[in-house]
Amino acid sequence: MNLTALKKINHGYLFIAPFVIGFLIFGLYPVVNTLALSFTDMTLMTREGNWNDFQNFTRLFADDVFMTAVGNTWLLWILNFIPQIGIAMLLSMWFTNARLRLKGVGLWRAMFFLPNLLMPAAVAALFFSLFSYYGPVNQVMVRFDLLPEAVHFLQKIPVARALVIFIQWWMWFGQTTIILMAGMTSIPVHLYEAAMVDGATSMQMFTRITLPLLKPILVYIFVTSLVGGMQMFDIPYLLTDGRGSPSQSILTNTILMYTKFASSKGHIGAASAVGVMVFLMTSVCAMAIMYFLRDKDKDK
Repeated sequence: MNLTALKKINHGYLFIAPFVIGFLIFGLYPVVNTLALSFTDMTLMTREGNWNDFQNFTRLFADDVFMTAVGNTWLLWILNFIPQIGIAMLLSMWFTNARLRLKGVGLWRAMFFLPNLLMPAAVAALFFSLFSYYGPVNQVMVRFDLLPEAVHFLQKIPVARALVIFIQWWMWFGQTTIILMAGMTSIPVHLYEAAMVDGATSMQMFTRITLPLLKPILVYIFVTSLVGGMQMFDIPYLLTDGRGSPSQSILTNTILMYTKFASSKGHIGAASAVGVMVFLMTSVCAMAIMYFLRDKDKDK
């Protein structure tokens, strides 16, 4: 290897060094440190924690609240992700269909993506104001005799869950639509033309051409949505009293992790145990998604 080639390699390492350093500090170190803290009784007011083996995890699984939080997190994510991916897929097919030739596709994409630009905390505060006891929703419904009197909407389990699901769907389906559109427009047109010549129906082209070629995009959408869903915090936290009320119906994993820390004088070890379990659960499910949506032809 000559000196010029060696210099080029060194320059390459120099260019990727900021990413590697940033990942080690802000990505890998927090994960390793959280794992280590989960086996201690470390608190915010102590310099060092004592090693307590699996006591934090034993207490965690003995607490029914943890399983409630896990169930709520999965329920809220699945019920917002199914319509999110379904509507996004339908809109993407409409917007990329050459036969329909829809007008103003760029404007519609911008409108659907706009909610994603809003801060989740601001959106939660807005919906809290709308559905509060003296909020606009109660005012309109009482004035027009749709309700005999004002209702505490946010204290009702179906309403609280429906609001969290709707907000999560509303804020993210626009981004999912744009990603799917990018994937669909990258599929060669001649594949559809050949299928049409062979007499394939629209459904056959979708299941035999579009879906198989969208697998890498779908893996990305599924995994990123899963990670975001398992970290759901700000919207359910700010929509009610911050404890997953009513009746812990919107208590999520991350809210539980925060309450474990806040309600136990800053018990970092207990909160870290929740974080470790969320990390393991998310990792296993993400690997399962990548396994089932992998390109099986390459494995042969």
